Amino acid sequence: MLSGVGIPFLGFTRYLVCMKLVCSQAALNTALQLVSRAVATRPTHPVLANVLLTADGGTNRLSLTGFDLNLGIQTAIEASVDISGAITLPSRLLGEIVSRLDSESSLTLFSDDKGENVELKSLGGSYQMRGMSADDFPNLPLVETGTSLKLHANSLLKALRSTLFSSSSDEVKQLLTGVHLKFDGKSMEAAATDGHRLAVLKTLDALEDEVDDSEFSQDNDLFEVTLPSRSLREVERFLSTLNSNDLISLFCDRGQVVLLSSDQVITSRTLEGDYPNYNQLIPDQFERKVTLERKDFITSLERVAVLADQHNNIIKIVIESQSSSIKILADAQDVGSGSESLTVEISGEPIEIAFNVRYVLEGLKSIDSQKVCLQFNAPNTPAIIVPVDSKDDFTYLVMPVQIRS
Repeated sequence: MLSGVGIPFLGFTRYLVCMKLVCSQAALNTALQLVSRAVATRPTHPVLANVLLTADGGTNRLSLTGFDLNLGIQTAIEASVDISGAITLPSRLLGEIVSRLDSESSLTLFSDDKGENVELKSLGGSYQMRGMSADDFPNLPLVETGTSLKLHANSLLKALRSTLFSSSSDEVKQLLTGVHLKFDGKSMEAAATDGHRLAVLKTLDALEDEVDDSEFSQDNDLFEVTLPSRSLREVERFLSTLNSNDLISLFCDRGQVVLLSSDQVITSRTLEGDYPNYNQLIPDQFERKVTLERKDFITSLERVAVLADQHNNIIKIVIESQSSSIKILADAQDVGSGSESLTVEISGEPIEIAFNVRYVLEGLKSIDSQKVCLQFNAPNTPAIIVPVDSKDDFTYLVMPVQIRS
């Protein structure tokens, strides 16, 4: 259970109301910015608009928690704690006050015996806020059983940066609003799709230790989970602050996932249901292949996209017979048209195929290799973009757009 891995405060349900501590303005401001992302913007209960502050004199740490019942973020900072206790304070108000105080000064927080009022003192200033009892604040979910994994932070960060942008923003397609994570031995596969494009990244050494078979589902020898993109964007921010060789722990059970490292905890509900079998969407072979410089492709698309944006975001890619170049075209009716030519390596017959330029650009920008290979069969079948000479096993599928002759 989590209480055994060095995360204090996570499961406590009763708190002392009186509290007194001194901490750094810079540290408190950073922590508030982090946990405020998990504070409800439209709370179903007033306390959900608050941040939970818990001071522990034994460890001289101040823990801050935001939780909107779906996403929870907890972090801790160093503090000189005279009196241990806890209280919840309005997240927005506290954040705005602290952010405007002198970053070089220390802050003193003191709550009264009833735990209803807090005084915040800094160099030359004093502020009073009305809080709510910490006992009214919901506990972050505990994961006491189920699957436990140790991941390399940089592997998970790379997986999220390569897939998150492809998830859907349509809440009707609930499963597609997340990223599907699949673990098998020491490998991890991340996938996201919105129905128009699909991004898949497989990393072979994502896990610190090979997972025992008993950790996996008996049905398919895999551990799989789908997490909401909103939660994973916070995980991405969190991971970007870590060192490349840092490890994070992942716990999953009963519709909840907990990610933790050092003094930070992120909890998220999972998206329930069977994620689509996306691998069957990827063609086994291709009749046409185009290899080209990724940056040149991006800059050409961005120039032509200026006109495409005026109409429907549609660009056409034309491969002509006996040619060593492709044309990128955009035609904005009643506005204008544009075209670019790129020298490429071509294998296959002539073709004219159209895409939503935004989808193509977002896929290209998630790749870090010098060259990419664009593969397709027909104007109405999926196209694939893959990196050339890259360590990453990355596949980006984008559906073409039907155009009238």
